[in-house]
Amino acid sequence: MSELREHRLKRLSMRSMRRGIKEMDLILARYAELRLEEFDDATLDRYDALLSENDQDLYQWVSGQKPAPDGLRDMILDISSVAFER
Repeated sequence: MSELREHRLKRLSMRSMRRGIKEMDLILARYAELRLEEFDDATLDRYDALLSENDQDLYQWVSGQKPAPDGLRDMILDISSVAFER
C-alpha cells in the first residue's frame, strides 16, 4: 500500500526537524517548509534518501566545507541557497 502524499509530506517534515544536530534541524526544517509541497514524487524520493545521510556530512555539504555527492548536488545547492539567503 502506498503512503498518502499528505502523510508523506508530514513524515518528511518531521524528519527534517528532528535531526542529530541543531544546525541541521534549523536548516532542513526551513527548507522543508518552503519546498516540500512543490516537490513531485521523484523529488520527494530523493529528499527522503537525503534525510538518511549523516548530519555531519550533510552540514559539511550544505555549508560548502566538502563537495556533495553527484546525485545530491543540485538539492544540496538548493538547501544551501535557502539556508544562507539573506
